[in-house]
Amino acid sequence: MLEKNVQNRNQVEIICIEDLVPQSHLLRKIESAVDFKKIYDFVEDLYCTDNGRPSIDPVILFKMVLIQHLYGIRSLRRVADEVSLNIAYRWFLGYAINEPTPHFSTLSYNFRHRFNEETVDKIFNWILDEIANEGYLNPEAVFIDGTHIKANANKNKKIKEQVPVAAKRYAEELLEEINADREAHGKKPFDDEQKPPKSKNQQKKNNTSKKKLKRRKKEEKMKEVTKSTTDPESGLFVKGEHKRQFAYEAHTACEKNGYVVGVEVTPGNVHDSVAFDDVYDEVVEKYPEVETIVADSAYKTPHICKKVFDDGRVLSTAYKRPMTKKGNHPWYEYVYDEFYDAVICPANQMLRYSTTNRDGYREYKSDPHICMNCPTRHLCTASKDCVKIVTKHIWHDYVELAEDIRHTPEYAELYKERKEKIERVFADAKEKHAMRYTPYRGLTAVRNWVKLKFAAMNLKKYAIHKDFDRKRREYYDIFSSAFLCLATLIMKQVKPEIQFS
Repeated sequence: MLEKNVQNRNQVEIICIEDLVPQSHLLRKIESAVDFKKIYDFVEDLYCTDNGRPSIDPVILFKMVLIQHLYGIRSLRRVADEVSLNIAYRWFLGYAINEPTPHFSTLSYNFRHRFNEETVDKIFNWILDEIANEGYLNPEAVFIDGTHIKANANKNKKIKEQVPVAAKRYAEELLEEINADREAHGKKPFDDEQKPPKSKNQQKKNNTSKKKLKRRKKEEKMKEVTKSTTDPESGLFVKGEHKRQFAYEAHTACEKNGYVVGVEVTPGNVHDSVAFDDVYDEVVEKYPEVETIVADSAYKTPHICKKVFDDGRVLSTAYKRPMTKKGNHPWYEYVYDEFYDAVICPANQMLRYSTTNRDGYREYKSDPHICMNCPTRHLCTASKDCVKIVTKHIWHDYVELAEDIRHTPEYAELYKERKEKIERVFADAKEKHAMRYTPYRGLTAVRNWVKLKFAAMNLKKYAIHKDFDRKRREYYDIFSSAFLCLATLIMKQVKPEIQFS
């Protein structure tokens, strides 16, 4: 029988918005997981107590941005439209069906000018504290990696620019150990300071050397980079020939249950190992109980290995392929002899210690008179001087220690979990929460956007875990009561004289 739909659009009904939202809805779980009144403490200093127009409740503003990140909505304008139409969103914010919701410009203004970087950090850490207090955090092993986020910039609008090379954070520590190693080998330590001259001729020579030194320093400390004219704070990310775009990178740390415990956002052309210190220091300062750092081979550098092992922790990482020339002798055929402090080449000849350079590498050089007549010289070096140079970092022992740990069954199994932990976090963030592309420009805005997104993901996971445990306890109580009643009935039939309470 044909039945046509009756248009009841103008029908007046008395309804309760509480009855329209399913009990299993995600926003109900989030509402019961945390007390959002804590946000008032974070933003109290940002509002005037006795002047100006009445403001929109800051909890409502935060919840609207939370909705954006939970459901992967691209813009705040779209969030404002969705909130006015979606009954579940209205219930979450506390608005009635016929009550006007905040305009998107109000929401945008507050998160651009009022809710600053410090406020975002407080919200992110507050959610983590709530999770930790309930016992859901397990930071004994922390997984660290980075993921690129496409910037809001056209890759064709760019300029070439000379920028200073950023100094390494461990430069002073490395220089001290380099000088100690040079002195142990009878070499003069590196010292850029010039001694006071004793005569006019020496003064002229020193002035000339100072100019050369300054010129060399200028050349060394400048590099050419490609900058976007649309978003200058982004960086050009190149991965093969098919990916060349301006991007940001979120260097992220998560624990074994998948909660993000630390994040640092940098331009897309910053290497993972450069940003490691900021993420690592943030995590271990907040969670000193961290025992193991799990990371891929990009983090297997002498400095990172030394930093982690000197802190009494373990670095679990992957095999890193040596960057040697294809077709030459493999790297493992050059054997280091600790007794003679020399390297033995595949032809059983000694490569003696030459110097320790400013990058911290010991250089071992061969005898050109021997290499000149070597039948396998074409597999060893293409130098016109017939000199083979093998380098070894002064912190190479820490890299060897990380390589030994890689073969330990316990840490090998822990590294296998990396794809299920940090890679799952990135996959969820991009596929479910719209982190593949950022609509914001500028490092601060993108950082706040990423940190709020991870805070929303942590809150979502925490609410689901907490609701699951609550239901499990309820089911356990029900089954326990049913089992006790059944046991009581059975025992009464067997022994009626026994009294049960």
